[in-house]
Amino acid sequence: MGHKKVVRIDPLTLPLPQGGIDSHAHLDDEAFAEDLAMVIDRARQVGLSAIINIFLDPLHFQEHKALFKDAKDIYYVLGIHPCDGLKADTATFAALEEAFMTDDRLKAVGEIGLDYHWPDCPREIQLELFARQLQLARKLAKPVVIHCREAEEDCLMTLESQGFGNYQVLWHCFGGNLSLVKRLLKHDWYISVPGPITYPANASLREAVRAIPAERLLFETDCPYLAPHPWRGTRNEPCYTVFTVRALAEARGEDPASLWLQCGANARRFFALD
Repeated sequence: MGHKKVVRIDPLTLPLPQGGIDSHAHLDDEAFAEDLAMVIDRARQVGLSAIINIFLDPLHFQEHKALFKDAKDIYYVLGIHPCDGLKADTATFAALEEAFMTDDRLKAVGEIGLDYHWPDCPREIQLELFARQLQLARKLAKPVVIHCREAEEDCLMTLESQGFGNYQVLWHCFGGNLSLVKRLLKHDWYISVPGPITYPANASLREAVRAIPAERLLFETDCPYLAPHPWRGTRNEPCYTVFTVRALAEARGEDPASLWLQCGANARRFFALD
């Protein structure tokens, strides 16, 4: 017996009110090289009023920020990804700080943190890089966006030891359980939920998100990765957040439109958007 065919629902048929915000996208990725303008237009059509684009190092930022010069509803986050720690030197950090001093569309330092899944960068270098960027965020008075993969204990320990217990922190791409939610909420941090909330096997994630206070919840794509059902396995894009938020609302027993606007307001507050 073959697998049941997935019906690819057009997200433009499921718009939500203007005011949603995709809190984590990589629209400068080459996956969007051919149709970026159309991707941004579709995002606006489903009700997204802003997109937060994440640049993974200062060089990429300088090379690619011009892609969005006319899209004033796209804001920026910049940091050095933990897997790129071996490439970071004094000049990299100087360029990172300079970028924040000269571009007011840069709203947070990120995605920074720890990634123990890939062997690309030794853990001790990741930990040093993480701490140094946290210190820079404090110097710049900017919030931080955290990348944490298979490194929860060290990530939490670093944030706490660096005095970020009561700082503006966003835990990006949350895929944990109820226990992790409680540890993050102890510090009043924000939590962003991606497309995998829609996957049938993620019952523990759907249970965990019920415990997140409405004022601490955001949603994201992490596009071009992690497309939600029914577009799983394809290139993700911001307009697919309508599926993510519907699944999130169902898990929480809430109205999708209200949750969409609440998460958007949270993102606007966290990133101090204009």
